[in-house]
Amino acid sequence: MKGIITGDIIGSRGIKQPEKWLEPLKKYFNTLGTEPNDWQFFRGDSFQLQVTEVSLSLQVALRIKALVKSIKGLDVRMAIGIGEVSYHAPRITEANGDAFVFSGKLFEKMKKKTLAIKTPWEDVDEQINICLDLALLVMDKWSVSSAEVVQLALASPDATQTELAKKLDISQGRISDRQRRAGLEEILRMERHFRKLINTKLS
Repeated sequence: MKGIITGDIIGSRGIKQPEKWLEPLKKYFNTLGTEPNDWQFFRGDSFQLQVTEVSLSLQVALRIKALVKSIKGLDVRMAIGIGEVSYHAPRITEANGDAFVFSGKLFEKMKKKTLAIKTPWEDVDEQINICLDLALLVMDKWSVSSAEVVQLALASPDATQTELAKKLDISQGRISDRQRRAGLEEILRMERHFRKLINTKLS
């Protein structure tokens, strides 16, 4: 079972230098797998990514959102599909299976939402999508500085606020303020709940 994230960058046409968002994403994607087997960009600003450790699918999506929103004027729309991969191909965009079908069909239906999940389990879908709908009220409004702090916190989960402050060259108090405004603590609780639900289903 795998996690497949289908996404596209919102507002990319307004950015004259696409490498501003493309390079950080490619760098992150390379930590998760190889191109084009595990991830691939297509149509310029769309992408597909495989998450091997299924329970981390939401965490990966949250980090992608924070990375993208760290750049002024951008956001990202993503559909996470969790399921079996029945056909492996040299390019991820040519592979198939429930995970791809769930992700692709969900993405096509997403008009206003920027993040949603489809799994084989209806109870998981209902719980997490309700949580996401609420979380997106905050996440969709992240400022560049809030997104930057979230991304850094997800990339360095064991770092203290003081350590994060040093990395951004700001005070610990400002880190704390930005994390609070970003709803970081509550979003991380949601992500841990998702991980627990998925691991319970897989055990």
